[in-house]
Amino acid sequence: MSKFLLTTKEAARFLNVSTAFLERDRWAGARIPFIKVGSRAVRYDQSVLEAYIEARTQRPSGDAVAGGRP
Repeated sequence: MSKFLLTTKEAARFLNVSTAFLERDRWAGARIPFIKVGSRAVRYDQSVLEAYIEARTQRPSGDAVAGGRP
């Protein structure tokens, strides 16, 4: 199994957030999953980030798509 690992800077660019946002997220309990490599290096699995985005994507309800009120 091959994983494409991103640095914090690359992950921030991928998610369109700041690196400080990802650092604060790790300090606050890590809602965004990360991988600790060695004693200091942090990496993010791109496929996990994609799943994170998909799980948080808001989609309109069926009524909104069908034209609103019955």
